[in-house]
This record gives sequence, structure tokens and C-alpha cells, in this order.
Amino acid sequence: MKTAVSHPDYPAFLAALKERILHARTSAARAVNRELVPLYWDIGRGIVEKQRVLGWGESVIDRLSADLQDAFPRTTGFSPRNLRDMKRFYLAYSDASIWRQPVAKLSKSLSPGRKPIWPQAVAKLDESPAKTDFLRQLVAQIPWGQHLLILNKLTDPAARLYYLRATAQLGWSRSVLLNQIKAGAYERAVKEKKTHNFTLALPEHFAEQADEMMKSRYNLEFLGIGRPMKERELEDRLIERLQQFLLELGYGFCFVGRQYRLALGRKEYFVDLLFYHRFLKSLVAFDLKIGAFEPEHAGKMDFYLNLLNEKERGPDDQPAIGIILCAEKDDVEVEFALKTKTNPIGVAEYQLQAKLPAEFKGRLPTAKQLADAVREALPPRR
Repeated sequence: MKTAVSHPDYPAFLAALKERILHARTSAARAVNRELVPLYWDIGRGIVEKQRVLGWGESVIDRLSADLQDAFPRTTGFSPRNLRDMKRFYLAYSDASIWRQPVAKLSKSLSPGRKPIWPQAVAKLDESPAKTDFLRQLVAQIPWGQHLLILNKLTDPAARLYYLRATAQLGWSRSVLLNQIKAGAYERAVKEKKTHNFTLALPEHFAEQADEMMKSRYNLEFLGIGRPMKERELEDRLIERLQQFLLELGYGFCFVGRQYRLALGRKEYFVDLLFYHRFLKSLVAFDLKIGAFEPEHAGKMDFYLNLLNEKERGPDDQPAIGIILCAEKDDVEVEFALKTKTNPIGVAEYQLQAKLPAEFKGRLPTAKQLADAVREALPPRR
């Protein structure tokens, strides 16, 4: 008779239990968070209101911290620093007048010509007594650690609102959130124009979702490339760092394959990178270009999408989407190239190195100036 640990079913049994325990812990953590964040909101509000009405000074925070820690010796989170963070948290989101303009601005900038991304959100900020209900419901969905990251890294209300919404909607962890902030996800989402034909090629509701899925520019600094390269080398680097690339693409992308083979008669065609988006329920094909966008790139992608829809699309899938990832693009040229295409195609740029901050432009020597200086410093040849 075999012992439990040597039985062939035991590894699967153990793996299933581990997964169940992890799920239970995650659910418990979420439940705790649903209670903690409103608690911290109430503590912050209580401190602010007492200071305003009764004129209490900052010393009340130190006294309150000591008394709470005495009353709950086994509970962490009531240090003076944490209580000040709770006060800061409440002040950041409690004043509806601060948030009406950012909500309207973000709704307009992320959804040009369409309905606001938060229906009636702007109106709710003017209503009484529910002036802050919209914000309270939003902030309650986000773990405390992510709140502190947003408060510490950002001061612009519109940027904070963008990351609050994205974290709540996409379930970003602290590390993913930090990566998105450093990569300037907000700036790219609201300040850079996206170029695609989604509104022409897709139903309105699906076009909006596809627009949010795509970025105007993808940050590929993690590849460590600063020199010209071949398209296959760029593809190789992206596959080597697939996890980082998936983080940059955004939540919901699943990798299908590279150089994905499509057959038509006796000929074969290959898609550079093929993904499936879980929430769009759509195949997403990427065509990599090391140079500038050319109109013929759109025709090639349109052809690939026809093949994907005919041969690879599942019964319940939405139409396949194509993204041409290039070094640079001319928006007018892209617009004219996509006008006659019946399949949804987007064109985005990629960035390999961080741009030089504006304050340093013109202050650093050019490559020629550096070369001249080196030559002058070298001893003369004999």
C-alpha cells in the first residue's frame, strides 16, 4: 500500500490545496482592505473635523497615536506617521470642488467625441448630500498601499484620478502601479493622440474598449537597446523580456506566439507577435517596424487580419485587431492610410530610451562636441 506522499495523485492534491489557500488569503486580504480603507477615511475625517471645529493642533495626532496603540497593542497602523497619512488621504479626496474639473477633463480627454468614461460622475459631484459618494466608492476599491503610492508620487488631481480608476479597474499591484507611474501612463493616455480606425471599423461600444486597450506610445526602455537594430532582434528582445512587455501592454493580454504561421493556399505568412485579449475577447496582432510608418504597412496588416478572422477567430470572439508598432509616425499619413481599411488597425510608436528632460536640453554637449573635446585632449601624434 502506497503512502500518501508517494501516491501519484498527491502532487495534484497538494497543488490544488495551495491554490485554494492562496485564493482564501487573497479574498481575506480584500475583505480586510474593504474595512481598512473606510476606517482610515473616518479616522482622517475625525482628525480634520476636530482640528477645524475645536482648534486642536498637530500634537493631538501624537496623543491619539499613543492612546490607540495602548488600547490596541496587537494592532499595527496607528503610528503618528500613519495617522498623518490618514488625514492627508481624507483631505485629498473629500473636497468635491477640487475634483469636478479633473473628472470632466479626464472624461473628455480619454473619450473624445464619446460619452464620458464615468457616466453622471460630474453631476454627482454637484449633488448634496452625496457630493463625495463617487470618490468614496472609487477609493474604497483600492488597497491602502496603492493609495500611499499615489499620494506620495503624484500631486495633480487628474493624474491621481487616472491611476485610482486604472488600479480599481485593472487590479494593479503596487509594483505594477509604480511601473505605470514611472512610465508616464497618464501623460501618454491624455496628452498623446492615438491613431487608429477603430471608430470606423468596429461597433461603438467595442471601439471604445479597443481604444482604451491601445496606447499611443509604448515604453520599451526595459529592453536596454540604444542603437539601430533589425526587426528580428527587436522581436527577440521582446520575447526575452515577455513579462515586462506584457506589463507595458496592459492588463488582459495573453501571449499566443511569435512568427505565428498563417497559410493561404501554397503560401505562408507570419505575424510577428500574436496575443489574445481576455476582456475584449479578441486576437491582437503586432507588426514590428524599426523605421517610420509607411502606408503599405497598413495594407499588410489588413491582409493579416483577414486571415486571422477567417482561420483563427473563435465562434464567440470579436474581430481581430492589428497594432503596427513603429519608431515614428506621421498622424496625417496614418489617417489617410487607414481610411479605406475595413479591419481595426492602430499605429503606435515605441520608445527605447528616456527623453532628455526639458531643463537639460541645450545644456549638454552634442556627440560632435564630445568627439572634438576628446581629440583636443589626446597628445599629438609623432
